[in-house]
Amino acid sequence: MALFLCVLFLLLSSASACDRCLHQSKAAYFSKASALSAGACGYGSLALGLSGGHLAAGVSSLYKDGAGCGACFQIRCKNSTLCSSEGTRITLTDLNHNNETDFVLSSRAFMAMANKGMGRDILKLGIVDVEYKRIPCEYKNQNLAVRVEESSQKPNYLAIKLMYQGGQTEVVAMDVAQVGSANWNFISRNHGAVWDTSRVPNGALQFRFVVTSGFDGKWIWAKSVLPAEWKTGVIYDSGVQITDIAKEGCSPCDDSHWR
Repeated sequence: MALFLCVLFLLLSSASACDRCLHQSKAAYFSKASALSAGACGYGSLALGLSGGHLAAGVSSLYKDGAGCGACFQIRCKNSTLCSSEGTRITLTDLNHNNETDFVLSSRAFMAMANKGMGRDILKLGIVDVEYKRIPCEYKNQNLAVRVEESSQKPNYLAIKLMYQGGQTEVVAMDVAQVGSANWNFISRNHGAVWDTSRVPNGALQFRFVVTSGFDGKWIWAKSVLPAEWKTGVIYDSGVQITDIAKEGCSPCDDSHWR
């Protein structure tokens, strides 16, 4: 237990960086959004339904070994001639291995930073100076969902993917148990938004998640998620949504000039 708490503290510490501060960097774009949907978070084609296809690959400090998957940001370019003051919302779906830019955006997201009618002009630049900040994800009338991955093999192996995570926080740990049981088994992050375990309880399954909340962790309990006869490739409603906003572990930042 002491080792688990130590590891959990490290996870929480790494997840509570200055996300809401306004950051200055550069952004490039992929010509095909499919490149981002096939990315390190493991969303596949489901990523294309996030933020209207406004997707992004983020550098390792934003990807956070997969904990940053699904995080939402507001981003705008700094070319006042071409770009709007509001910018656009994006969702992180991939890891950007190029440290020259904090983000590589889908072309749709890249064009959405431009003033009306100037989307093609901004594409011609290829790379632009940007500023961005972390914002809460909002999925109206949509709970946190669990997708059972095709690699799952009942009753010995279960792999799930978290979808539609709201709030402004990260899931840093997860447990699973049979509905009505207090015998919880730890689930490990396999990669990105995908978690797995070879200790699969029998029957219908409940989950509990540790999310970054405040300066500490918070348990979110989904009491009945997977039916006893769960099937691969199916997305199940968790019955809960995450609305927490993690506190900053740094000095307050001033983003008052963002309009």
